[in-house]
Amino acid sequence: MTAPAFSPPPPASSPWQRLYAAAHALRRHWWAERRRTLPAPVISVGNLHWGGTGKTPLVAALAERLRDRGLRTAILSRGYRRRDSRVRLVSDGEGPLLGPLVAGDEPVLLAGMLPGVAVVVGSDRFEAGRQALERLQPPPEIFLLDDGFSHLRLARQLDLVALPAGDPFGGGRLPPGGRLREPLAALARADAVILTGAEDGAEGLAESLRPVGFAGRAFASQTRSLPARLHSGEPLPAGARVVAVAAIARPERFLAAAGAQGIVPAATLTLPDHHRYPQPTLERIAALVREHAADYVLTTGKDAVKLHGRLDLPLAELPIRAEPERAFWAWLDGRLDQLARGTR
Repeated sequence: MTAPAFSPPPPASSPWQRLYAAAHALRRHWWAERRRTLPAPVISVGNLHWGGTGKTPLVAALAERLRDRGLRTAILSRGYRRRDSRVRLVSDGEGPLLGPLVAGDEPVLLAGMLPGVAVVVGSDRFEAGRQALERLQPPPEIFLLDDGFSHLRLARQLDLVALPAGDPFGGGRLPPGGRLREPLAALARADAVILTGAEDGAEGLAESLRPVGFAGRAFASQTRSLPARLHSGEPLPAGARVVAVAAIARPERFLAAAGAQGIVPAATLTLPDHHRYPQPTLERIAALVREHAADYVLTTGKDAVKLHGRLDLPLAELPIRAEPERAFWAWLDGRLDQLARGTR
């Protein structure tokens, strides 16, 4: 496969962009002397874009790797759009203890995907980590800070940033006209960037980011869709009629993955990212199923945790998995060895 070519990101030169960038610089300076440190290593996995970067599958892949190395691992997450701001234990490693309204959809998804990995949510990730160390026995040996690149309150030993292959620079701009949370120059504090949804091309990406101050490593990570399956774990029957439902940042990827498996939905419903599925939405889905005589509702893993048990309809899921290149795992293992020796 030919490696994708990357042009240098465009400069953010408008007065508003410069003002926004200056505000981010002040925020980073403010927290530089105030961030708090947990007595265990922290690996942050985050992004610069507003959603749709493939971060959650990457967090799951990293958690599996750490667990399989024999490290007691806990994921610290904000739990975006959950109804409870307190620190809550979502999983002690034995599956979800809370539902998505209290814990957030992605933490519940991760809790179900990762036996042996604890998941804790809280707006104050330092406090979440502290409580994890107190409440989990034996305590975690390492933390994964989910969506942590912009969460400057907690110190970390490694900063990993996911950049989507289809839009790695986010237009190079901040809101209101751009798709970036922080300026691209913020990548100067990243240890590595992960080009998600790509088999290769990471070296070209790294070089294109050097002008904005990025000095770390870059790696590619494929995102694969696994065979569609029922909640019971059985495969989705061949030829089944489905209504496809997705409330994610980039539903076109979900629909393309379904199409690649030969699944042609009888109807499709796309909703805003992190949609909570109130009763009117559930009734709308049920009406589509009746109208199109569908056998199943096909959805994403993140949506399935919110729909399971709330629909009187058979539910099927299209799981996805991140597969970083081998060079990334070799690099990460080396960095973990350094952390174990107390060096960076």
